[in-house]
Amino acid sequence: MKLPPIALIALSFASLQAAEPNQLTPQEKSDGWKLLFNGMDLKGWRLYNSENPPRDGWQVKDGILTKAEKKAGGNIITEDTFTDYDLSWEWRVFEKGNNGLKYLVTEERTSAPGPEYQLLDDNGHPDAKSGPKRQTASLYDIFPPAEDKPLNPPGEWNHSRIVIQGDRVEHWLNGEKVLEYELNSDELKAAIAKSKFKDSEGFGEKIAGHIMLTDHSDRCDFRNIKIRELN
Repeated sequence: MKLPPIALIALSFASLQAAEPNQLTPQEKSDGWKLLFNGMDLKGWRLYNSENPPRDGWQVKDGILTKAEKKAGGNIITEDTFTDYDLSWEWRVFEKGNNGLKYLVTEERTSAPGPEYQLLDDNGHPDAKSGPKRQTASLYDIFPPAEDKPLNPPGEWNHSRIVIQGDRVEHWLNGEKVLEYELNSDELKAAIAKSKFKDSEGFGEKIAGHIMLTDHSDRCDFRNIKIRELN
């Protein structure tokens, strides 16, 4: 399956937002979307590098998955692995909050399990002062997002997407593409060599991997986590 034109991806942002929380519309089901979070429990998720279920720091209430503040939950991953896909989710951090979603995750490289789409209070969290490569929608510590990205303030919901097909990866934020890069490219390898992941063998390579929600001790809410695999 070829990726749809960029204009169609942008238009589909509205349809994704129109669905009831943690539900798929008939059109989404027809298009191959599947929920990764059912709004009721954490079925399909487990602790990273463990067969145990998520800890109590991950809480589900009123259709929202919350990483509770200062309560241990651990990093959690999908039980399934994915290779080429369109991943969509909604999230919100709060003042000075920090979290992240990692993809192409492996349990064989525990210090750097996979690339990270950063989720952050860009104005309040200290890590943001290190520059745009550590701010929301960046490829954490490697590539920055667009300077004019449409980010909502702490406490408000944002909508993000990651699209992977072949070696192309796209980061989207609130209906706009804010970053694009190529896995295994010379540009990516050079950027990794200047990052904290420079000694992580295999980092940035295309694999069938899990999706991870991280635990940075701060509160972060998630809902409408869904995925459409691309052939």
